[in-house]
Amino acid sequence: MSLSAKELRSKTKEERDKLLNELRTELIKLRTQARVGTLKDTARIRIIRKNIARILTINREEELKNAAGKGATR
Repeated sequence: MSLSAKELRSKTKEERDKLLNELRTELIKLRTQARVGTLKDTARIRIIRKNIARILTINREEELKNAAGKGATR
């Protein structure tokens, strides 16, 4: 299941971090299955990687937005 950016932005930072850890764990499992040869849905690896990238991008955007907001008030 692909996560939309809108969906991720509505979550708190803690929820995104928890989801990020779950996705990274799942990616490790899928890569292991791919090496062993038991992976059925190879496209799932790509979807998981893109979801991880989306979460990291949104986290970085919010980090920069917060830093810019704090710098402008001084």
